Amino acid sequence: MTRAFAPPPAAPTIRPLDAHAVNRIAAGEVVERPASAVKELVENALDAGASRIDVAIREGGRALIRVEDDGCGIRAEELPLALARHATSKTDGEDLLDIRFFGFRGEALASLAAVARLTLTSRVEGADAALIAAEGGRLGPVRPAALSQGTVVEVRDLFFATPARLKFLRGERAEAQAIADVVRRLAMAEPFVAFTLRDLTGGERLVLRLDAEVPDLDGPREALRRRLRALMGRTFSDGAIPLEAERDGHHLTGWAGLPTEARGSATAQHVFVNGRPVRDKLLLGALRAGYMDVLASGRHPMAALFLDCDPRLVDVNVHPAKAEVRFRDTDTVRGLVVGTLRRALADLRGAPLLADELIEAAQPATWAPAVAPPAHDRAPTPSSRAVEAALRAQAPAFAEAMPPAAPWVPAAEVDDVRHPLGAARAQLHGNWIIAETAGGLVLVDQHAAHERLVYERLKREAAQGPVPSQALLIPLVVELSQDEVQRLLDAGPDLMRLGLVVESFGRAAVALRELPAALAGADGAALLRDVAAALGGDGGEDGGDGGLGRRLDAVLSRVACHGSVRSGRRLRPEEMNALLREMERTPNSGQCNHGRPTFVALQIKDIERLFGRR
Repeated sequence: MTRAFAPPPAAPTIRPLDAHAVNRIAAGEVVERPASAVKELVENALDAGASRIDVAIREGGRALIRVEDDGCGIRAEELPLALARHATSKTDGEDLLDIRFFGFRGEALASLAAVARLTLTSRVEGADAALIAAEGGRLGPVRPAALSQGTVVEVRDLFFATPARLKFLRGERAEAQAIADVVRRLAMAEPFVAFTLRDLTGGERLVLRLDAEVPDLDGPREALRRRLRALMGRTFSDGAIPLEAERDGHHLTGWAGLPTEARGSATAQHVFVNGRPVRDKLLLGALRAGYMDVLASGRHPMAALFLDCDPRLVDVNVHPAKAEVRFRDTDTVRGLVVGTLRRALADLRGAPLLADELIEAAQPATWAPAVAPPAHDRAPTPSSRAVEAALRAQAPAFAEAMPPAAPWVPAAEVDDVRHPLGAARAQLHGNWIIAETAGGLVLVDQHAAHERLVYERLKREAAQGPVPSQALLIPLVVELSQDEVQRLLDAGPDLMRLGLVVESFGRAAVALRELPAALAGADGAALLRDVAAALGGDGGEDGGDGGLGRRLDAVLSRVACHGSVRSGRRLRPEEMNALLREMERTPNSGQCNHGRPTFVALQIKDIERLFGRR
């Protein structure tokens, strides 16, 4: 019998769920895993004004989570209310847009008490400590306790009351790592709070220790930079670009990692809104867009962005976990992030940390003994036979590096070492330009540098009108797959604006009739294959015209690669100096289109360290 002819069912009875069931259901939204519980408890400690927060876990948080702080504490008579659902001291509910604390929903402690065995011990200044215990949502009486200051929350046997949830947890190591990540993210925006994380599984292991930064003359920004250095490493903090901008009541600060330090995953991207760590699609998308022109596909920048605004300009009450936010003016926020990043990345910057890595790799261990050598000692001197062999092996390379024999006297303004990238002195192995600066030397990758310069020039020409093109005397027929042919033909009008004119030549081939003038002599077949691949890329988060624009930028990047100076080509001194001067004038010239560095700078002190003189 079909449903259409089935007798109507009896009307079900509507009845309210009991409080225990409601709390267990709600806990599924607030406490998804042990890391969620740690996040809620640490946020409560921060809201209480704690200057020290200690976290201890066992078995990835399943068996035990203990969070201890030295905050203001909870009065003994309010302990039962602290475990009640939708009870909070952080808002009176009159204005849910003016949220100035991490927590405000009054759900975390009630949810944990519903699905675990929880003990809450607290003491306010001038009163005795007290505790209350809860098991599966059932509260015990308030009892006296011993505690010097603040609050201690112990959560044992998480999800024992909802065993089905345990099946969805990952392994012990993965859950412990997720907890460590949560503590690190919360600690990033709170440099004046000390954090410790200990794992008590099979003993006691200190996972994380962060001392509180002391306010000094450098102010909060310097304290924040030191905290980021401790959490994200020296590679990030020493090379990252400082950011600061403001637009329509939104203030953006933070640090953007160099494109040359990009990662294979997005785990080193941290975004905060009014001090709250979030995983917001708008902000993360704006972060990717800011790096769009300087990173290869599949690479992700390191960044720590802090956006502050009036709480009424952002809604944090989107989800119980509070990991997402909704801005009143999304265009302003996106424009602020993208514009600030692009301006910062446009400055001429090399890869300073590569110089340190070079020195560390080249410096013999004997140059850094555990005990300082006497003053008359010197670095180890190689034998005369070793010196003779090294010179004999390197002689051809040095001979190739010499400039042409024809006399050449550079113009004073070109051969001036006071330029940021100095004056060219030699070319090594047909690809590396050595330039002398006032304080050291610069090593330039001529192909990577020229690729960026061509790309930026093509973008400027495309923005002003059609890119100047050059007709081929004989059209070049290129065989491709049917999908590639269709992509090229569909994008024909846009490619024409970029200086590429292609026509159909059967089902599996196209005829290339014109090339950008900058690409005279380039391999047209290889270029079209790369362009077809670029057109097949992901349109990105915006889709539509924005996605097409990104694909056309990818096309220009491929075109620039084919039109740049190839490795192995000998350059005259005036050509090398012209390349250096154009790099100084061109935005984003510190890295090529794929995010690799175009030059590395070494200071005199760095060169002296290479030779063991310091």
